[in-house]
Amino acid sequence: MFRTIRDIDFTGRRVLVRVDFNVPLDENLKITDDTRMRMAVPTLKHIMEKGGRLVVMSHLGRPKGQPVDKYSLKSLVSHLSQLLGKPVKFADDCIGEKAQTVVNSLKNGEVALLENLRFHKEEEKNDPTFSKALAALGDIFVSDAFGTAHRAHASTAGIADTLPAYAGFLMEKEINYLGKVTNSPDRPLVAVMGGAKVSDKILVIENLLQKVDSLLIGGGMAFTFLKALGYNIGKSICEEDKLELALKLMEKAKATGKTLLLPTDVVTAREIKEGVAIKTLSIKNMPADELGLDIGPDTIKAFAAELRKAKTVLWNGPMGVFETAPFDVGTRKIAELLTTLKATTVVGGGDSVAAIEQMGAADKVSHVSTGGGACLEFLEGQVLPGIEIFSRDIKEMAEGAGK
Repeated sequence: MFRTIRDIDFTGRRVLVRVDFNVPLDENLKITDDTRMRMAVPTLKHIMEKGGRLVVMSHLGRPKGQPVDKYSLKSLVSHLSQLLGKPVKFADDCIGEKAQTVVNSLKNGEVALLENLRFHKEEEKNDPTFSKALAALGDIFVSDAFGTAHRAHASTAGIADTLPAYAGFLMEKEINYLGKVTNSPDRPLVAVMGGAKVSDKILVIENLLQKVDSLLIGGGMAFTFLKALGYNIGKSICEEDKLELALKLMEKAKATGKTLLLPTDVVTAREIKEGVAIKTLSIKNMPADELGLDIGPDTIKAFAAELRKAKTVLWNGPMGVFETAPFDVGTRKIAELLTTLKATTVVGGGDSVAAIEQMGAADKVSHVSTGGGACLEFLEGQVLPGIEIFSRDIKEMAEGAGK
């Protein structure tokens, strides 16, 4: 069990909320994708509607511990005001007198946005003095930034040494869906893994092999497994130092009775380029001078047949070079299929999220994770510092704050 904002009365209390407003901006500092901001709105509105004095904090970009104009959160104030339907006050700093003055001016139901946390190098160092300076601005700490939950920073973890911590609605949803996949899935549980490198997903695959009924492997990482089995993979991406590991993972799947499917056919070309000549071939007939860039139609059918049996599906990583047509077909077909299944469907972070959003299917699956690295570490079975704080004993926190 963990504490959420459903458990608290916010009336008249200063509520420090850590969100992930690390949104892309163009050269005119205009937001080009406000997804991360929109995802935080339900939590922020709930706190305001319950009479809380809302203090929002985030990072933006990589300013390396000093103020940088293009990374100022001031450029987000107008859009945040539109999303919340209320004026947003702005503090020129996230700690100290400037921040305190703005926070003290808030009335019940009002909102302020603090300046970029990472303008202070102490944020990423989880400096306890900086954590306490942030905590001085609030009575309650709420985190809705799952994308930073794997980082032990002052605003994600350190602040909870002083203030009681609660999960926002987005954080709660992430924990519940990813927790269901890894701990109590409706079965069969089928995981689809893709992306370029096995090394990026080793711990995830090892952990999932203990939990899944079937594991489907596509994308660039599949070629390391295929080469380990003795196939010629042409010029396809391969991690030579992971061949032995790939064999061990396949042996583990076999020994534990888990289904592990690899591509049986692939789409190949001599280069990654739109309009280039392509071939669709059995993996047994891979040309020595070509790249495998997508899964083929027979593989799509085999993956689809396995997915249709599922009651829970986790998808992490594209099936090919989805950014470049025509190597997006496998990824697109998997995305389309997920929207038709009578199953809990979870898309886990990174490129798979970009793919399903690009294909307009993000609102047609059960859950799309907002965290790349955080999602992977959660699926690896790691305890994330930004999540652990919600289950700390309140008495323990109070005692720690008094030391």
